[in-house]
Amino acid sequence: MEPLDRRSFLKSSTILGTTAICAPAIVPASALGREQDGGSPNEKVRIGLIGCNGMGMSNARNVATHPNAEIAAVCDVFQARRDAALAIFPNAKGFGDYRELLAAAPDRGGVDAVIVAPPPHWHALIAIDACKAGKDIYVQKPMTLYPAEGIALRNAVRKHNVISQVGTQIHAGENYRRVVELVRAGRVGKVSIARTFNVMNQGRQGIGTDPNTTPPEGFDWDFWLGPGPERPYNGLLAANSYNHCSFWPYSRGWTPGMAPHIIDLPIWALNLGAPTAVSCSGGRYLIQDDGDAPDVQEMVFTYPDFTLTWSMSAINSFGFDFGRGTPARRLGIYFHGDRGTLFSDYGKYEIVPEGDYYDESIVPAETIPPSPGQEHEWAMQFVPASRRFAMSITTSTSIYRSHSATSPTSSAVRSGSTRKRTRFPTTPRPASGRSRNTASLGPFRKSISEKVGFERNTSPALTLGASHGFDGVSFCPPLIT
Repeated sequence: MEPLDRRSFLKSSTILGTTAICAPAIVPASALGREQDGGSPNEKVRIGLIGCNGMGMSNARNVATHPNAEIAAVCDVFQARRDAALAIFPNAKGFGDYRELLAAAPDRGGVDAVIVAPPPHWHALIAIDACKAGKDIYVQKPMTLYPAEGIALRNAVRKHNVISQVGTQIHAGENYRRVVELVRAGRVGKVSIARTFNVMNQGRQGIGTDPNTTPPEGFDWDFWLGPGPERPYNGLLAANSYNHCSFWPYSRGWTPGMAPHIIDLPIWALNLGAPTAVSCSGGRYLIQDDGDAPDVQEMVFTYPDFTLTWSMSAINSFGFDFGRGTPARRLGIYFHGDRGTLFSDYGKYEIVPEGDYYDESIVPAETIPPSPGQEHEWAMQFVPASRRFAMSITTSTSIYRSHSATSPTSSAVRSGSTRKRTRFPTTPRPASGRSRNTASLGPFRKSISEKVGFERNTSPALTLGASHGFDGVSFCPPLIT
């Protein structure tokens, strides 16, 4: 078998991606014969929300405005959040355990598709379980925390033939589309380096400290921890996705939290594949709060004839052309070409000419069509059972791509190759002097252990990948294509 080039791979693949791909339409489960698996026989596609806070609620509100979709179920381990979601979606059924939602019959909150928006350390497990249940998925970013988890999720999407999309909403904006057109047309010449950054100044106190270790009533803290390391309850950690980025084991910091939105633009505009090398430097240098994630991080992604950089700071908010002087969250992308520099954020761009080298006569046509909004891109795939046909849409997602996905042996890998598995380094977990209370989860603790190596000396990435056919795959860097 001949190796696929990147264009052929993306056109023929059904994995997640941020370029225009052809995908089967998401249809109600009745159109796919899924009624026996808890699917809905209705013409509207029934959506379940797993994780009723922040972005999850935003995604649910947006998708609920589509005429072919309805929010039929909500799930959260914190009853107060669950109740708040039910107040907004009064016709939905509430769940405290996502497995019950995935297994529910149509008349008991059963769904066709789910929005996966719990804390990041849960994304891979819940998304893979949803695939196994035959549910189409919209996964909040970061899609996963480990390369092996990303590959395992990709394999699950392929194996169970579900539609999947990852929440990088900025990709759907008009500004990014215009920047992509300008860069590809050569307005600033050949781009040899792109610089990206996300900065803020939390102060030395960071997000603060909270001595309280007692979860509020109705909060299943043990379930919240799930596959993550054991620790006492912390209200700051449990509060929201902003705070999650301060706690390394549950988010991997601000880079997975924000880079998918920002480095997406140069990777899209320059049609980048996987880098040949990635280096990273940084650490927690100043902030003293309850968290442990880096407050400074610098990364370099090396490509043939091109370099991409990423800069993150939580202790200085100097934003170059995007603001200075007063602490604030700032971000930006710079394309440095031989004819000029284009810099952009989410909503605007500007070009700085390189003197006479700049050619302002290059005015590209607006060839990238507008988006109806990222959640509606997903919802546009929902069609009634009476109209069973495939649609092509532009999706906005992020993925870890396996090196083997484009290799001559990829078919053997996907079909159950017996080649030796690549061993990933173990992820250290903090020692604990007490046993975790697992009474509230019962048999679920065993299933977590089997899926992600819950024992303290086992890597969740390794175990999860192996359990879902992660065979013979070398390390793959993060890629938003």
